[in-house]
Amino acid sequence: MYKILKAKMLAENIYLMDVEARRVADSCLPGQFVIVKIDEKGERIPLTICDYNRETGTVTIVFQTVGASTKRMAMLKEGDSFRDFVGPLGQPSELCSQPVDELKKKKILFVAGGVGTAPVYPQVKWLKENGVDADVIVGSKTQSLLILEKEMEAVAGNLYVTTDDGSYKRKGMVTEVIKDLVQVQGNKYDLCIAIGPMIMMKFVCLLTKELSLPTVVSLNPIMVDGTGMCGACRVLVDGQVKFACVDGPEFDGHKVDFDLAMKRQQLYKTEEGRAYLKAQEGDTHNGGCGNCN
Repeated sequence: MYKILKAKMLAENIYLMDVEARRVADSCLPGQFVIVKIDEKGERIPLTICDYNRETGTVTIVFQTVGASTKRMAMLKEGDSFRDFVGPLGQPSELCSQPVDELKKKKILFVAGGVGTAPVYPQVKWLKENGVDADVIVGSKTQSLLILEKEMEAVAGNLYVTTDDGSYKRKGMVTEVIKDLVQVQGNKYDLCIAIGPMIMMKFVCLLTKELSLPTVVSLNPIMVDGTGMCGACRVLVDGQVKFACVDGPEFDGHKVDFDLAMKRQQLYKTEEGRAYLKAQEGDTHNGGCGNCN
């Protein structure tokens, strides 16, 4: 059992929890994720690691209530426990494998949308701890849904906050801030890392491709087993089949087929859709999730 040491609401339908999981905390790196289960019969829920503390053996997760299982999770309190807390899964951020001296020479821009702020935070924090400053754009639909602003402000070189409705800071989409920083202010970036809703990452990548700005995205398609066997998180990158849970979650954003990924996510939710995908994808479908038979 994995004890919950802290549980709080960050915003409407968005929750943060610190979970006692020493083995995960000892080995995880920014960019990786965990899969949690409330009880033996519970759904397997993949969640990006928002933060970790190796000294206390705790891992921080942030989640949004979007279905029955996450609504059950939101009801858990300090002192309650998860039945399973599996990880770290996926590949760490590519930043973690680069020499720090080389990273210090680069100008890096992070773009976070909505709950995507949670997986952006540990990467920016890791860079800060290694003496590397990065600019961060955080976008939210409205001020009430903005999360981790103070935490991000403490680790970002420059923090730019924008809301779709203009209820806080500047008004507009994250793409408008990118245009302002690059085209108006003349900032030159070597790398952009965008994490958020699929549609946001798509339009960020369309823009950064025009700007000749290399961009990495972190994909969050439907996952079932987290080991590459089920095929649920299948994506097409540069024309090749990849599985976000083992090959990612980070990929070259300019090579991701976002339209196919978004269509596939919708189709996978229904039995008819899964049958269609099985017929279309053939041998590359995998189908180990057990939902396609």
